[in-house]
Amino acid sequence: MSHQTGILATDELRDFFAASKKGGANEGRYRAIKVSIENETLVLSDSGLADGTFEEDWDSIVLPMLEEKQPCYIFYRLDSRESHGGFEWLFLAYSPDHAHIREKMTYAATRATLKKEFGQGQIKEEVFGTAPEDISLAGYHKHLQAQNAPAPLTEAEEELKYIKQQELQMSCIQDSRFSYYNRGMPPPVAPRPRTRGVSTHIHVETRQQTVQGVAFPIAQAAVAKLQQLKEGQISYVRLELDMDRETIELSGAEDITVQALPQRVPEDHPRYHFFVFKHTHEGDYQESVVFIYSMPGYKCSIKERMLYSSCKAPLLDQTEHSLGITVSKKVEIDDGAELTEEFLMDELHPKKNAYREKFARPQGPAGKRGPRRMIRGANTPSS
Repeated sequence: MSHQTGILATDELRDFFAASKKGGANEGRYRAIKVSIENETLVLSDSGLADGTFEEDWDSIVLPMLEEKQPCYIFYRLDSRESHGGFEWLFLAYSPDHAHIREKMTYAATRATLKKEFGQGQIKEEVFGTAPEDISLAGYHKHLQAQNAPAPLTEAEEELKYIKQQELQMSCIQDSRFSYYNRGMPPPVAPRPRTRGVSTHIHVETRQQTVQGVAFPIAQAAVAKLQQLKEGQISYVRLELDMDRETIELSGAEDITVQALPQRVPEDHPRYHFFVFKHTHEGDYQESVVFIYSMPGYKCSIKERMLYSSCKAPLLDQTEHSLGITVSKKVEIDDGAELTEEFLMDELHPKKNAYREKFARPQGPAGKRGPRRMIRGANTPSS
């Protein structure tokens, strides 16, 4: 809600408004009307006659009306007409930065009154400026571009928009990529999105397997190392995302022990790790494949965090169904120091609590039961 100053238009200004807007000989004659505040009254300060189109007349009429340190209002007539037949007008509010603060406040508070005096139904748009270039024709075109432009997005919203676009383009293409692996061929770097056929048969026993996320193709070098891990030739494979090519690339592969595992986790970038944990549990020797998703908190960019999180499920689906690697445990860490032998043992074989505490009936409040009742026996004579 804006505060009103009580400043009203003079009769001369009202008559000029009416003459410039009504039909007849004067219709379309005036292109611009300048209004100023003098002696706490809205007065007619200047006017300009139409000579060409509104764009041709703009700078030659409007710019000479502007003063360096003096605010003013300008009604500028367009060539378009409203639904009732009258011309449409623009309301230009000019308030230069070097004007006195009191004058700027007065003009700002009187703006609504002046539009009401003119007639708000014929005002198509309002343009505000603090410099002559803001009120020029080029400034008006910039104003229109800003009005039609979408709202600016934050960095996080830009990343979310990018992720959603990638999900729409690359979802539901797992089966097409699996066929490449089965034939021993590397998948294309940027395959065209294909839509999987939708089954219209819906039944209570229907099962549909879906993989959510962004499915990047795995590079052939990474596939080869994962095969070696499956065959027992190596015990560790590290993968990374190539965000430019939108692929999953090999970052490292070797035969290591669990003691060397923490040093393989980067401190500033997320990674995927496949590790064969060789151990003994309850007298049985086991080799369990552990998938480790390392995410070092906020040390990496938003784009990295979101892409690695979105590609995790499709990657596991490809390795398990296409390459035949059975992942025994999936863990997520933010620091490589967490990867100890004890930690992996607890994740693979959680300790069971054999002792189960019996339910203990709570005792009643002590000392607050009151005096004991005297129960009359069946053979006690009544008084």
